[in-house]
Amino acid sequence: MEEKRDREEKYLFDNPKNVKRLLTIFFSSLGVLLFLEIFVHKHAHFRCEEWPEFFCVYGFVACVVLVIVAKYILRPLVMRREDYYD
Repeated sequence: MEEKRDREEKYLFDNPKNVKRLLTIFFSSLGVLLFLEIFVHKHAHFRCEEWPEFFCVYGFVACVVLVIVAKYILRPLVMRREDYYD
């Protein structure tokens, strides 16, 4: 019983080899999807939606804007002084 408690459990992503495999699969599937998007006909509402890889760029820019807004605008609004709970 005590041997089990002393021994540290190993999880799937504790092994760097498994992490590397997961990242390889992720980036490979991303590349395949980006390539296949060229062949998909889009029913766009706006002209810019027809540009190749528009939604990838739009999503990336939106994510960066959200992080910047959260860091420089929202954080100062909700941040408390260091001695707030004293």
